[in-house]
Amino acid sequence: MIEDILLKALEKIGIETDFVEVEIPRHEALGDISTPVAMLLSKKLRKNPALIADSIISAIEEPDIFETIERAGAGFINFRFKPSYLYGELKKLYARESDYLRPNIGKGKKIQIEFVSANPTGPLHLGHGRGAALGAALANLLCAAGFSVEKEFYVNDAGRQVKLLGESVFARYKEIANIPYDFPKDGYHGDYVDELAREIHAAYADKFSHARFDKVEVSEFFIDYSYKQMLSEIKKDLSDFGVEFDRWQSEKELFTDGTVTKAIARLREMGFIYEQDSAVWFKATAFGDEKNRVIIKTDGQYTYFASDIAYHILKLDRGFDEIINIWGADHHGYIPRIRAVIKAAGCDEGKLVVLLVQMVMLLRGGVPVQMSKRAGEFVTLRDVIKEVGKDITRFIFLTRRPDSQVEFDMEAVKKESPENPVYYIQYAYARINSVFGKAQERQISILFDDGIDLSGLSSPEELQLIKKLIFYPTAFLTAVRTRQPHMITFYLQELAGLFHPFYYKHRILDEEEPLTRARLMLCACVKIVIKEGLNILGVSTPDKM
Repeated sequence: MIEDILLKALEKIGIETDFVEVEIPRHEALGDISTPVAMLLSKKLRKNPALIADSIISAIEEPDIFETIERAGAGFINFRFKPSYLYGELKKLYARESDYLRPNIGKGKKIQIEFVSANPTGPLHLGHGRGAALGAALANLLCAAGFSVEKEFYVNDAGRQVKLLGESVFARYKEIANIPYDFPKDGYHGDYVDELAREIHAAYADKFSHARFDKVEVSEFFIDYSYKQMLSEIKKDLSDFGVEFDRWQSEKELFTDGTVTKAIARLREMGFIYEQDSAVWFKATAFGDEKNRVIIKTDGQYTYFASDIAYHILKLDRGFDEIINIWGADHHGYIPRIRAVIKAAGCDEGKLVVLLVQMVMLLRGGVPVQMSKRAGEFVTLRDVIKEVGKDITRFIFLTRRPDSQVEFDMEAVKKESPENPVYYIQYAYARINSVFGKAQERQISILFDDGIDLSGLSSPEELQLIKKLIFYPTAFLTAVRTRQPHMITFYLQELAGLFHPFYYKHRILDEEEPLTRARLMLCACVKIVIKEGLNILGVSTPDKM
């Protein structure tokens, strides 16, 4: 749409670029759509942005589309569309649906998204749920834009944490068997640990009651049983949350199949691995990290970073054009060392995108819910889904940028009111279905062709709604390019905020036939866009509410 028009104008005046930024002004007085492209090009071209803007305006060859094109401020270009153009675009949206709403900018490029990747040492908590909602929505968003996306869960099934879980369950098993055993320091508490111990005792009775955890066959049994059971629970919770993965990559397998050894050998041949103080180190400082990193400790044990090196090199070797990691905000300091690995492997660090996810603050009626993970007292993702449902949970997790904290009020989100954003949007969809049902009862067709007369859609509410609908591709492209699906959430809230006032102010079925048909088509387009957006977010579109 407007992006193509601007690119064509830029080419005409001899400026080459493959992308122009457009935005919807906050105030309607500034026009329908705006671009800062002249200001962004000013530094590169070493020219006054106002002069660049004037050149662009003079090169635009689509006068029938615009009512006005104006330069504002230091170089913004503001556009206002003619109603005839708006009507034509609305017809295109209705006729082409997803083809209109989903510009294909991916062209089949391969993207891997690794997200959640929770240690299989306990149930998923709200932070994991937020990462799951973000990763799944981002995958849907990128797929809709024409990228080939693979969703991956990295299973941390090697190392100290799964061992601690196994020993925690072993300690509870001993307790059930009335055998004294010191609970491990920093061990895992919570009902799920007790349940695992009871399951083992029910199946094996006192078989291990006099066994020692330091015996390999005993520790391996308790570790494997415990983390595999927890992983099974994690998979079920994610499935119930509507989140599926294409691949589950085991950390342990990276060691057993030689991937870790090969990755270290590869970096050693390149001169980036060295030995010092009886340990093996990676030269991370050569690539911008603040210090070099240990990968094999003095006791011969591998650090977590060793398997992370191998895992990221494996990702790159699998041929992805981009790898996206969704991590908790506490992993911020880990980014430079992973970038160092990518550069050391001879790859473009720009292939790595890291999205950091902030905490979820759980409230009940405005009062914070106190939780203690150490004591095993925390609200799980499963608890929240059970109480408020999958749709509300996913939507609320996506109402803020991932690097902003989310407040999740369990009481507020259950209200059927405009203050509940997901209800407000789903209700708009259901309300349109109700209108269509009444139209069919009156034998009014809800199918439309290109010859329909939309000129009656002239009120401010109708024109604002049309503009918002045809600007969906712009919002979509911005969300795709910034890797931020919450922008779709914002868009849908604004769309519902325009639809409901239109519905209350204007009769739809009780007007003369041309206007009734025009308003029905407008409603049909609102329904199309709401469904498109909610599908990306992984939220359902109920026919009735």
